[in-house]
Amino acid sequence: MAKTNTIITIGREYGSAGREIGYKVAKDLDIKLYDKEMLERAAKESGICEELFKTHDEKPTNSFLYSLVMDSYSLGYPSSNYTDMPINHKIFLAQFDAIRKIADEGPCILVGRCADYALEEYDNVLSVFIHANIDARVRRIARIYDLTDAKAKELIRKTDKKRSSYYNYYSNKKWGDAESYNACLDSSILGLDGTAEAIEKLVEIKEREGNKRL
Repeated sequence: MAKTNTIITIGREYGSAGREIGYKVAKDLDIKLYDKEMLERAAKESGICEELFKTHDEKPTNSFLYSLVMDSYSLGYPSSNYTDMPINHKIFLAQFDAIRKIADEGPCILVGRCADYALEEYDNVLSVFIHANIDARVRRIARIYDLTDAKAKELIRKTDKKRSSYYNYYSNKKWGDAESYNACLDSSILGLDGTAEAIEKLVEIKEREGNKRL
């Protein structure tokens, strides 16, 4: 049985081990972690091909007006607007829906994909951003993917740029900024186990303080 009632969202710099830390927390709290599974769920429920979700996964967009997306969403997908909407927006809306449905099912961990923004009206959410210094991230990515330091650094730069553009475009917040999240943790200082432990402690404190307010 889950040891928490909290939904944890994790934003992460590439190479900061955000997902791995998420898995440690999920195991300790006995809750499920959703990463790529969010895409599978959104594809299944929207009827849009899963390959398209993978192609557009956390990728920035320049086309179309953001306002139209949210207008269409708030008005319940008017058929004309929704039909004309670019596929990347349809995919974002399908993911937005899937994230909220997953959250409604109970405590879990959601990695990336603007989950903190999708759930900003939920009281039982702890949003965390995991970062690390560039040297630690380069070492990690170079080791995992057998790359030179220069290639690892370039991959980190490109991936972070995509994640940042995606988040900044679809949410009303700024990726990586402290005020966009409840907590920002440096995994290069705390270590993977220490960062997981810090998240679990934050969950405990949040639930304790929340109970006091009831």
